[in-house]
Amino acid sequence: SGVHARPTTTLRMADEDFLALSGCAVQVTIGKRNSSLGRMARPSQRLLLELEYLRLAPDCIASMRGDGRDELADALETAWENKHEQLPALIFNATLGGEEYRSFWLASRTPSSYPAVSDPAVLSALSAINAHVARWLGGDYRADNTGFEILLGEVAGGSGGALLRALARQGEWLAAANRMLASRQDRGSLCAPGIRHDAADILPNVIRKYLIEGIQPRSAALNQRYHELLPPVQELEETLENVLPQDYRQWRALRDSLFADTAAAPRRHVEELQIIQEPCGANTTVADKIG
Repeated sequence: SGVHARPTTTLRMADEDFLALSGCAVQVTIGKRNSSLGRMARPSQRLLLELEYLRLAPDCIASMRGDGRDELADALETAWENKHEQLPALIFNATLGGEEYRSFWLASRTPSSYPAVSDPAVLSALSAINAHVARWLGGDYRADNTGFEILLGEVAGGSGGALLRALARQGEWLAAANRMLASRQDRGSLCAPGIRHDAADILPNVIRKYLIEGIQPRSAALNQRYHELLPPVQELEETLENVLPQDYRQWRALRDSLFADTAAAPRRHVEELQIIQEPCGANTTVADKIG
């Protein structure tokens, strides 16, 4: 997901115009944005600066018009309208397309990267960011700069990638087990009129010990994490749908396909077990216990 939405424009003005803003709080914001540090700012810092402009500029525009400085007021207002239009792209660059959300999707981290964060903390951070985004897009441009950066850091310490890797590994093992079941089916049914192979009585014990008592608890925990972690990310994606770059859309489609496929692996395995047990009169045993 290392892609960015289209770049934003920056308000430039002559020195005399910039000095004419003296007394306007937005003068400081423009100065920070146009400085060398501002031009090199991380996407999250750039977003926060533009939110500050959107919040402060209207008062300055009104002041300039009150002083008869319509040309300068027009320039400030045009910049405000541009930044307002570009806000969804700025939010994407700072969140879904940013370093922290990319880190969230990494399957492993080096010791120098973000520390691990518990799932409840990550869920809280994802939800809080979504709430901020909804508020900003609704016209309330207030922002707690430090608080927002902390939320991004908590997202970065999350385990979306580790979850996907765990589900993929589980899917691989269950697929291998399914191939073994299919191979046994190819040699004939476990049960037939007057015939009951020893495996028909051994298999239920194997299912109980290794699947129901062994795999199922961990599988249920992974499934719960899947249904908790993905929805808030998808909610933000839906909010920013109109500005998602094509590369991100393609990556999202692959991610969602992998999640859906791997999350369904336990159910596919249960279905295969039902098929092989059905001739022996135990077709509901696994489904009843797995649920």
